[in-house]
Amino acid sequence: MLVNQILSMKSVGDVITIAPSATVADAAKLLSEKRIGAIVVSEDGMTPLGILSERDIVRELGRRGASVLDLTISELMTRKLMTCRTGDDALDILNRMTQGRFRHLPVVDESGVMIGLVSIGDAVSARLKELNAEKEALTGMIMGN
Repeated sequence: MLVNQILSMKSVGDVITIAPSATVADAAKLLSEKRIGAIVVSEDGMTPLGILSERDIVRELGRRGASVLDLTISELMTRKLMTCRTGDDALDILNRMTQGRFRHLPVVDESGVMIGLVSIGDAVSARLKELNAEKEALTGMIMGN
């Protein structure tokens, strides 16, 4: 299954983004309100500059304490952002996420404009659907259907 197929299975909606000048407290509130695990950092809502996850916030809270909430997102975000394209294979992005130990991957077009976000849950769900379809096809072949 390809990333564009994964995106088509997701509920329609824009990717939630936040400006790098916002505070970590602002990001935490938005993550909580939207019930999401990560937020893409972008000035214009289209060009991803980085990503900030719940894990990033919790890790720094453990290191620095509550003062981390006053930092700007640009001080805490992951800048080395991994992305994918609509033609990438779900199994490939699952491997990248597992090896890189991250759970969210912005989807960008040829010009670097963000068109979606794929989570590891999205990729696992797509892979399970793909495996189930293969199982059904093989079962049908064995049963002569």
